[in-house]
Amino acid sequence: MFKGLAGRKVTLICCSILLFSFSLLSACSEGDSDGSDKAGDKPSISILAPLHFPQTPSKDLIAEIERLTGTQLNITWVPEGVYTDKMNTALTTGALGKVTFVKFTDYNPVKNMIRSGAFWEIGPYLEEFPNLRQLDSSILKQTTVDGGIYGLYTERPASRQGIIIRKDWLDHLQLSPPGTLDELYEVMKQFTYNDPDGNGKADTLGLVDRNDLVYGVFKTLSSYFGTPNNWKIENNRFIPEFATPEYMDTMNFMRKLYNEGIINQDFALTSKDVQRDKFIRGTAGIFIGSMTDVQRLSIEAKAINPKAELTLINRIKGPDGYKVWSIPKYNGLYLFSKKAIATEQELKQVLGFFDRTMDKDVANLMVYGFEGRHYLLDGEGKVILPEETSQLRVFEVNPLYSLMIADIGNKNIMEVAQKEQLTALADQLSQDNEQFLVDDPAVRLTSATYDEKNAELSAIIVDATYNYILGNIDADGFAGEVEKWQTSGGSMIIQEYTEAEAKARASEE
Repeated sequence: MFKGLAGRKVTLICCSILLFSFSLLSACSEGDSDGSDKAGDKPSISILAPLHFPQTPSKDLIAEIERLTGTQLNITWVPEGVYTDKMNTALTTGALGKVTFVKFTDYNPVKNMIRSGAFWEIGPYLEEFPNLRQLDSSILKQTTVDGGIYGLYTERPASRQGIIIRKDWLDHLQLSPPGTLDELYEVMKQFTYNDPDGNGKADTLGLVDRNDLVYGVFKTLSSYFGTPNNWKIENNRFIPEFATPEYMDTMNFMRKLYNEGIINQDFALTSKDVQRDKFIRGTAGIFIGSMTDVQRLSIEAKAINPKAELTLINRIKGPDGYKVWSIPKYNGLYLFSKKAIATEQELKQVLGFFDRTMDKDVANLMVYGFEGRHYLLDGEGKVILPEETSQLRVFEVNPLYSLMIADIGNKNIMEVAQKEQLTALADQLSQDNEQFLVDDPAVRLTSATYDEKNAELSAIIVDATYNYILGNIDADGFAGEVEKWQTSGGSMIIQEYTEAEAKARASEE
């Protein structure tokens, strides 16, 4: 265990010496006299990956991963808020590295590039690797394109969505945590107008949101209202979520928050970083999104105001009870460029790197960091994550999470005996979400029109949703935009999904 500040300093110094020694050993054993790598000794792997944190992972950790895997990594970390744009630019300009991460929400538009031969089909090679051959076949099946496996998946719980809320504000106003939509509105209103921070100023908001209808507030709130997850099937026909009464109910709720000044008025233009900043600085009392963000948000909020206290809520009862939208247990895929990876041998080197990251030594390094600096082991070999090293893990280790594949199902990752309180609560409530998931019925289906036109079609609905909430159009105006979506290709998507579902059912009977 850490024994006071002096003990921590000794631990940090020792780790620094060890890391410096590792660096010297690596330089001596892997490089020439001028420090350059010998040709062929260390495969160079270029990766485009999303960054969910303000800074990139510890260089010491990256160096140790390189040492253990025998590779030279050239990782381009792109902030998550602009990742889709940067990835699309790389795709359209042909400037891909060897490995590119594609978010689950961006995958369908990329499928046409897969069909055109831009990426390697990796399915035939997985059996050659001891860890990759154990990947979850049901998840791999969900990622296929025309029956082929092209990506290594990053595994995630089906739903981590919920509410992060200022508990100290609730306590100050003597409010109970909200459990229904009406109670949630009332808390938001009290947070806006009843001086929850007790500073005597009208300087707080109930809710802070960003320009993202999926991973921001809207989709989670919408699932509380009972909105289907992208699609619903009614009378054997697909209906898009935005053509349902529940979607309209959600827009009306958001419009009310906007008109009453309960939400940040610039939410349609606000980035994720600005949204987070408003929350940690105490401008707003509620953040709706991934509950696993709570530990980091708490650390940053307490750095500004030591009295800030956060808690989590995952159950908000709506008209149809408890509901929350889900993903099909993968958050995205790493794809392998045929242009950047010229040969089968080179592809196997890159796949070998990812296989190696699933081994016990590398996987635990990527999850927990360095023993003694970031975590401890108890007498049974289980991991202890002390509260006092939480900030180190958040900024040095946690950004590596987006680089890990199939981590939930990886039996090589050590079990945690003791987590930070908020992290443990987030995991517990994410597991509780499994009781009332709303799945997307189109996940397993293919629509050629959707793959080709979804980007432009979804833009119609995104703009219409924001314009309705902001009061720029009324219900008839929104209905007109839905009609525009239908005539621009949406009706064809509905038809293709309906036919694909009928074929799928027939094949299962």
